[in-house]
Amino acid sequence: MRWGTAAMVAAAAVGAGTAAVLLLGRRASDGVLRPRVAESGAGADLRVHGLAAGEVVLTRGIATARPGQYALEWKDGGHAVVGAVLGTGPQTVTRRLERVDSGVLAPGTEVELTPRVLTGDPRSALGLHYTDTAAEGELGTLPAWYVDGKRGTWVILVHGPGADRSQALPVLPVLHRLQLPALAVTYRGDAGAPASPDRLGHFGETEWQDVDAAIRLALDSGAGRVILYGWSVGATMVLQAAARTAWRDAIAGLVLDSPVLDWSQTVRRERARAGVPAPLAELGALAAEGRSGVDLAGFARLAAGADLHVPTLLLHSPADSIAPWDAAARLADLRGDLVSLHPVPHAEHAALWNADPAGYTETLRRWLTPLL
Repeated sequence: MRWGTAAMVAAAAVGAGTAAVLLLGRRASDGVLRPRVAESGAGADLRVHGLAAGEVVLTRGIATARPGQYALEWKDGGHAVVGAVLGTGPQTVTRRLERVDSGVLAPGTEVELTPRVLTGDPRSALGLHYTDTAAEGELGTLPAWYVDGKRGTWVILVHGPGADRSQALPVLPVLHRLQLPALAVTYRGDAGAPASPDRLGHFGETEWQDVDAAIRLALDSGAGRVILYGWSVGATMVLQAAARTAWRDAIAGLVLDSPVLDWSQTVRRERARAGVPAPLAELGALAAEGRSGVDLAGFARLAAGADLHVPTLLLHSPADSIAPWDAAARLADLRGDLVSLHPVPHAEHAALWNADPAGYTETLRRWLTPLL
């Protein structure tokens, strides 16, 4: 069916030959195969309409009306944090302004709403002592942050595409309180890490080996067991690593935040959210499949939990516009013996902590405690 749809799309391309159609598909696939960490305020599409003591009035939209805690970012490194929705109007939303970390926030400022409430490193963002370390992967050195703890079980934190290690910052305080050592890692294609040989992402098909290198680093550094924790495609890498690593017996559990389990739907949704028309999104998905070499049968096995062998906390949102909720619910149904599914209503993809910081943290604490 997908190939039939693609053929119709290609035939419908206005005056386009085969080469032109292939080029369109290739360009449409670049956004998912070459993700980049966004610069602060690069996607600014909102405006500050007013400011008062502890309040900011923003353009009304789905994102600005979501519950929880988020960042406002604007050009030249501006960064602020907003909290609860205090009121709504026909065209505006008033939110609590919790703090301005950098820059000048003023009426008329064009801002972007992002999940990046915490920026920097564990020390600058949270006051947590950490050390720089590195895993040695097959392509070279992979920088990592290490936050010490007294437990013998380490938590390895794997960020998603379009993010960096700072995605792990919000969960470090609860890991620190539980005295769990934490290793926030990088993988091929990240800043400071080796590039993938073809400069493309592979949806975990190759990147899992970098997670494996982090497992080896933890075990060589004194860890008795590890918990693997990932966001988005980082969660997919975690599943791949847990299934393929030579150190399966050392894995105590998995935490999957917004995992990508339905590959083709996720690619189409991501392209659609980026404003790519549906026919081009279809071409982009097919191009991404061919260029990345993703093993669809293997991905389906992963999504069904066929190789799961440890307790797994699955955090997902029914409102996720990128990774379908149905795929998460199916995994939890198929592997109810190991998978605990925790829904976070109204949250966007990989922004579950933002939607309910206290609830997310407490869920994580309760789930981790029996594994200590």
